[in-house]
Amino acid sequence: MDGGPVGRLVRARPDLPDRDGPEGARMSGAAQAWRQFGDGPLSRITARVHILLVVELLLLLTTVPALLPVLLLGRDPSNLPLVALFLVPVGPALSAAVYALRHQRPDLTDLRPAARFWRGYRANARGVLRVWVPTLLWLTVLAINLAHRDAIGLAGWWVAPLVLVAVGVTLGGANALVIASLFDFRTRDVLRLAVHFLARTPGVTVGNVLLLAAAAGITAVFSEAVLALFASIAVWALLRVSDPMIHLIRKEFTR
Repeated sequence: MDGGPVGRLVRARPDLPDRDGPEGARMSGAAQAWRQFGDGPLSRITARVHILLVVELLLLLTTVPALLPVLLLGRDPSNLPLVALFLVPVGPALSAAVYALRHQRPDLTDLRPAARFWRGYRANARGVLRVWVPTLLWLTVLAINLAHRDAIGLAGWWVAPLVLVAVGVTLGGANALVIASLFDFRTRDVLRLAVHFLARTPGVTVGNVLLLAAAAGITAVFSEAVLALFASIAVWALLRVSDPMIHLIRKEFTR
């Protein structure tokens, strides 16, 4: 079950008298004093930037050892199985980032993104790997078939259906990553919900398609390293896009 964002303790404010009287005028000024440090827009923006930077550093810390070999291997199709193997640790790291960004409030008085990241990593690693590894396997098989379609005698018209299947697997995997990171469901239920919400929330699906296209464009024009440097922003965007799905799951499938 979703743990929900960590709440912030707010001091109770006493009832105020009528603001039209002199005492009310004095108390209106006192009421402003109750405004806690960190509630202003500039403070919230600063806190959000701090959270994204900390999560980005932790993402790099937990994924760079696996991503460096990927960059060194190059883009030869024969390296696809090794690329998939090196990408296995990326799943738990992304899950921890999803957890941290979802549960950390942009409040300067309660900034603990690193603690929430590691909490999410420990809590979600095993469950996320159960959906992340099959997703990588499916995408690897599809990519190998597309890369070697002439050698295996695959007709040209198969390219479009296989690409569509690969996109569907990626979108379902993105849904499953978010669900497994924020909810405590059985793996088969995570997969069912991930597929179910591809059609149930078309706005989420379209948003994820756009994110996928942006990630592919950045990788094609620049490199995987540039994409990794903006990973925390990508995770934050994934969460924002997935908000309708998260809301419906919390409302309909949790107590």
